[in-house]
Amino acid sequence: MSKAAEKIRVLLELVKFEHSIFALPYAYLGALYAASPGWPSLSDLIWITVAMVGARSFAFVVNRAADKEIDARNPRTAGRAIPAGLIKAWELWLFAVVVLAAFLLSVWQLHPITRWLWPVVLAAFLIYPYTKRFTPLCHYWLGICLGLAPIGAWVAVSGRISDAAPWVLGAAVALWTAGFDIIYATQDVECDIRDGVHSMPADLGIAPALVQTRVTHVLTIGLLVVGGVLVSAGWPWYAGVCVAAGLLWYENSIVTSEDLSRVNAAFFTVNGIIAVIVFVGALVDRCLA
Repeated sequence: MSKAAEKIRVLLELVKFEHSIFALPYAYLGALYAASPGWPSLSDLIWITVAMVGARSFAFVVNRAADKEIDARNPRTAGRAIPAGLIKAWELWLFAVVVLAAFLLSVWQLHPITRWLWPVVLAAFLIYPYTKRFTPLCHYWLGICLGLAPIGAWVAVSGRISDAAPWVLGAAVALWTAGFDIIYATQDVECDIRDGVHSMPADLGIAPALVQTRVTHVLTIGLLVVGGVLVSAGWPWYAGVCVAAGLLWYENSIVTSEDLSRVNAAFFTVNGIIAVIVFVGALVDRCLA
């Protein structure tokens, strides 16, 4: 039992299970506004959660497997489960099959339209690990992957794919994600250049890349405001967006090309708080509607 528990711990660490906090709140707010003026069912929320965690975990397995040689050459990532040999190949792919099955099962519990659209989500996730091999726009592809959260949840609850609101909210999440992923990539510039891995910091330089992050985060706030207008949100939504704007300003202020010592604080702590704050704003808004 102790060995099994340790393997589970390693697998959860491999897929960074705790990072689900970045995308799940946006899925939930998509579900909240899609069901307006009513509420999404508990069943829908549970299956959306399973779908999000399952798809994300499967994508992480593929990403880690594809990058195992790159990770092994990078001192920051050499200790990860695959390059460090902490997990066997059959254990990794068995886990992948389990989480993929969970994703597919959840799709069949949601609105019937999702049974036709799930390959689009999976394709986006599977393509991402390879984008860094040929373009610094990889950050934006990752953004698209996370930006599918409010869109997918909206469609899963309402069955409507043509509404403008989820696409605007999805674009906001995509740009927010691309911006913080650029910050994260500043840690690996030397290794990326050596290995021919593309990123905005490696291809353009750290200072220009961080300017790009600031632009994407300004656009993020603008799109969140527009999204609020499209869903007829009240003051709690905009209050949450204002707090998120302040946190994004803080995030961008603590990471500079001269001082990268607080990248992890910017990436992990601040962005997790931002996602929760935006969701809380949506939840309070719907409660008071």
